[in-house]
Amino acid sequence: MINNIPKIVLGVVAVSRDCFPLELSQRRRDKVYEECQKLGLPVVVIKTIVEKEADVQKAIEEIRANGINALVVYLGNFGPEGPSSLLAQEFSGPVMFVAAAEEKAANLIHGRGDAFCGLLSASYNLGLRGVRVFLPEYPVGTPPEVAQKIAEFLPVARILVGLKNLKIFSFGPRPQDFFACNAPIKPLFDLGVEIMENSELDLYELYRQAEGEARIKDVIQDMAQELGPGNTYPDLLPKLAQYEVALLNFFHHHLGRSQFGVFANKCWPAFESYFGFVPCYVNARLASRGIPVACEVDIYGALSEYMGLCATQLPATLLDINNTVPQDMIEQAKDKIGDYKPTDLFMGFHCGNTPNCCLVNGTLKYQLIMNRLLEGGEEPDITRGTLEGRLRPGEVTIFRLQATASMQLKAYIAEGQVLDVDPRSFGSIGVLAIKEMGRFYRHVLLEKRFPHHTAVAFKHCGGSLFSAFRLLGVEDIGVNQPLSLPYPSENPFSS
Repeated sequence: MINNIPKIVLGVVAVSRDCFPLELSQRRRDKVYEECQKLGLPVVVIKTIVEKEADVQKAIEEIRANGINALVVYLGNFGPEGPSSLLAQEFSGPVMFVAAAEEKAANLIHGRGDAFCGLLSASYNLGLRGVRVFLPEYPVGTPPEVAQKIAEFLPVARILVGLKNLKIFSFGPRPQDFFACNAPIKPLFDLGVEIMENSELDLYELYRQAEGEARIKDVIQDMAQELGPGNTYPDLLPKLAQYEVALLNFFHHHLGRSQFGVFANKCWPAFESYFGFVPCYVNARLASRGIPVACEVDIYGALSEYMGLCATQLPATLLDINNTVPQDMIEQAKDKIGDYKPTDLFMGFHCGNTPNCCLVNGTLKYQLIMNRLLEGGEEPDITRGTLEGRLRPGEVTIFRLQATASMQLKAYIAEGQVLDVDPRSFGSIGVLAIKEMGRFYRHVLLEKRFPHHTAVAFKHCGGSLFSAFRLLGVEDIGVNQPLSLPYPSENPFSS
């Protein structure tokens, strides 16, 4: 069960311009609420209807009394742009603005609300106050349509509330040859994210202090049950269980004022010599519970994974955008690849950090690359502990939020799928297909100097992520554009 994400309570507050019938906003609001109930949305109606500035404080008090952490401002008629935007400014969480469509041709004299016009005035006033709000692609609709738009806002609100209450725990310095993971942390504080940086010695001491804890036996049993036939190293489970208990102890003792937490930990090369294992399987288990543990102290990778978790309410992972797919593999799997081009394909890989629920036949194994480095390719001992398996076929979204060296936030998003193709390799790995991936790789990932780590959500959630990035103030958001829409850096003379 995932408990490390916010539970959103949506407040719906109607606004009304004093020269329009207040009853029109009230009646339309109630119909929206009825439609939200049908969709099972966690919505509370704010009884105060905001007509003038004095109503704003009353509405805020009612919002606080109901434990509301995301707000929908509904223009049932034209609405008062000043009080409406002031309400959004005073509220401390994410806000959505949406307006009522007109109802019947026979009632366009006394029953016309002009919210279509009022939203323009509200938008202008929000700009004066410097307030960002969520606007659906078409922010006007009938009650059933508005309820659907509120449903679109829910995962966006979950991302924003989650980040505002998030703490990132890191252990160890970011690796020397992984400068791509070494991004400035100042933009994290600008987002409201806390960070607690620690050393590898701190991590080792935590591990030692957990030795002998009674809970370790329960974790060993749980690991064995989860792995089933994939439990190839039962003698290793006590060490892995001790490490898991140590991380969870730290997590619960150091959240402080934050409600949610993630990790970004050093995992090689000194780690194996001291701990006697690789931490991948434990990282995968925590990710399955909604506590991402990013490899190689990738702080922005951990942050991105958490955003995917909030968007989908499903475990996410971190993978390398790793290698191309050989031509003979493509030819042998034509029926499963369909109309994807070779340049649409790539393999996503990491040592073994992906949750078992996202893999086919997850198995406890060893890290082949580290085994070569640390054990000379001999019988593995300290390099055991990866969770290997093929990524489950289905929907996938790759994405990342990143800070540049000049402390500007930028992001990318691309939706695709994991194909039902055997990658015939090691690690947590799969064949991913994304339309126009080749051009996206060249003109977004390379051109804008993103690192090789990508966050992976096992569901299409690009719309929610895009809206969340925008509300966070990210102006540079790369997406995989169709062939008919060239990138600014694309050579128009290239074949």
